Amino acid sequence: MAYWLEHTVQIEVEVPIEVVWNLWSDLELMPQWMKWIDSVKVNENDPDISRWKLASNPFEFRWQSRITKLVTHQIIQWESVDGLPNRGAIRFYDRGDHSVVKLTVGYGVPDILGRVMDNGLLSRVVESTLYADMERFRDYALKSQMG
Repeated sequence: MAYWLEHTVQIEVEVPIEVVWNLWSDLELMPQWMKWIDSVKVNENDPDISRWKLASNPFEFRWQSRITKLVTHQIIQWESVDGLPNRGAIRFYDRGDHSVVKLTVGYGVPDILGRVMDNGLLSRVVESTLYADMERFRDYALKSQMG
């Protein structure tokens, strides 16, 4: 049995909503800015299904996700259907010449790990990594807009 931890980070990006949407909605680009995401492969027959690999020494996790809600320029929501239990959403807020991107990630931690880990420390590590990912995304989006 597992219990869930959830983290939310957000960042303001100085590009229009179309730019941030186009980057995030191309799931296979995510390893460009997500430190722990080693690869993402979208299913050719069903673009709502994708296979993920997370790698952070010494850990490696794989899972398959399904997009459960997609509203253009607003939200991409997902949940895992096998492998590492996780779920979350990326929300987009249009501010005219800039955008706000808010990422929420939840994942199951096996009880045995939960008993031996300091979840406060785990939360700080995950949240600082996710925020650094969002900063890398902002840089990536700015560079992509410049050509």
